[in-house]
Amino acid sequence: MVETTVLLAIAGMAIVTYLTRVGGFWLVDRVELSDRSRSFLGYVPGAVLVSLILPELVRGGVPEFGAALVTLLVAIRTGNILYAMAAGIGAVVAFRRLPLLV
Repeated sequence: MVETTVLLAIAGMAIVTYLTRVGGFWLVDRVELSDRSRSFLGYVPGAVLVSLILPELVRGGVPEFGAALVTLLVAIRTGNILYAMAAGIGAVVAFRRLPLLV
């Protein structure tokens, strides 16, 4: 059986996460942003994505770099993120199975 303190901790974390996200939207609606600020905020998702992916690529080695390249090429060629993700997943699985690359 799950303890009450565990459920309260999970509920508390969920509430804080929700309030953090909603608070950002609330704040942006009430603050006048310059064009430069809006431009800067447009780059944040890409920067976060790179900061999450790059350390894994560095640790992973050749299979991960190969899969990242496949993903990038499919994304550029098709413009479809779903195809790119599927190709990247398939590529990393395939590259990890090749004994020469591991």
